[in-house]
Amino acid sequence: SPPVRELFGETGLGYSMASRYGDLVWTAGHLTGNADQTDPFETQVEVLLDDLEVWQKTNVTAFLVSGIAGTVPGVVGEPYRDATGNEYLPMFVQPVLVYEADGDAVRRAYERAMSRGVTPAVYTRDLFATNHDEANRAAVAEVAADDLDLVGIAVRAERKTVDKIVDRLRFHP
Repeated sequence: SPPVRELFGETGLGYSMASRYGDLVWTAGHLTGNADQTDPFETQVEVLLDDLEVWQKTNVTAFLVSGIAGTVPGVVGEPYRDATGNEYLPMFVQPVLVYEADGDAVRRAYERAMSRGVTPAVYTRDLFATNHDEANRAAVAEVAADDLDLVGIAVRAERKTVDKIVDRLRFHP
């Protein structure tokens, strides 16, 4: 794989990542300049999406990564500050990789995650019809795992494990 220097732009503080996937732009925290520049992260955050409308892709991705941000200690960095002294909310400390997948591939990745003890964030087609968290959780609770109509999942685990979960999938265009 290419060195981090080619994947991450130099910021003066280290290396940062901003990637464009079609209409979607994903940004992530930065890697300090003294970090291992060939293999910077031991874990990966990955989102898999079914074929959806653009607004649905952005909405689903935001909901899915919030599950990781809210439950994994250390995955969100420190607040940002500009030179004026304004403070901004913190973001992930590592890249979020987004893959495209049809419904069968999302289901396969879900099953691979579950079989490896990786708890995914899930977004089902039913959640497009709900309008608040309690209703979202109720919509998922009403359906057996094998019958969930998954349109997206997000996982965070050790790199080797995630590679097995997303095997043969392509990055979102």
